[in-house]
Amino acid sequence: MEEKDQGQPAAWVSSRPRAERARQVADSLRQRISDGVLGGVLPDELSLAEELSASRNSVREALGMLRDEGLVTRRRGVGTVVVTPTYGHGLGRLEGLAEALAGHGSVTNEVLVAEVVGDPPAEVRERLCLAAGAGAVHIERVRRVDSVPVSLDSTYLSADVGLGVLRGDLEGRDIFAVIEEAIGCPLGRAEIEVRAAVADRGTAALLDVPAGAPVFVIDRLTRLSDGTPVDVETLRIRADRMSLRATLYRGPEGRP
Repeated sequence: MEEKDQGQPAAWVSSRPRAERARQVADSLRQRISDGVLGGVLPDELSLAEELSASRNSVREALGMLRDEGLVTRRRGVGTVVVTPTYGHGLGRLEGLAEALAGHGSVTNEVLVAEVVGDPPAEVRERLCLAAGAGAVHIERVRRVDSVPVSLDSTYLSADVGLGVLRGDLEGRDIFAVIEEAIGCPLGRAEIEVRAAVADRGTAALLDVPAGAPVFVIDRLTRLSDGTPVDVETLRIRADRMSLRATLYRGPEGRP
């Protein structure tokens, strides 16, 4: 049986395993940090325990989990400190990452690849509905916020759209804004899939994280308003710097 913390209120005693309670505390703290409720130096363990109705042992283990994730660190004479801010990226609206990050810092792009490819990958050809022998435009960029790398974005565009995009400002603007400028009309909709992955050595080096660090992978197919596919993207986003958010409604066609 787990020993009670000295002076621990009876309400904190639980029959659930300590590891389970620690995970719940870690989830709560992670969310509060992501929402900006907690930042800088965190309150001491006793204060967190009182606020979260948890034992100090559970709080201590939860903070250990967050340190292992790289979200917080322990500084002698200071306490537990949030290492890096996280930025929320909404999934309920079609917008570029720079638009989502507006107000969080200076967003810039390092262009790694910007070229016409005569033989795009088969999956890209299929998703863009390209005719046999048709080429595409490939663009790869590292997205930074205040000089810190946040995402690695790989984009394939149909050639008729991509050639105009290559003439746009790929270092300073979102790809969506450049596409809309090139085609002279707004984009319509996008289909996305989000999955968890770990950074391979190449991705880790570009994002300045250890190999094997967790990343979000977003696969996105963007279409014109008439449904024509124009943009296939794979975004690899540092999980320690970004949270993915959406507001979902229950009801016919997602309406409340």
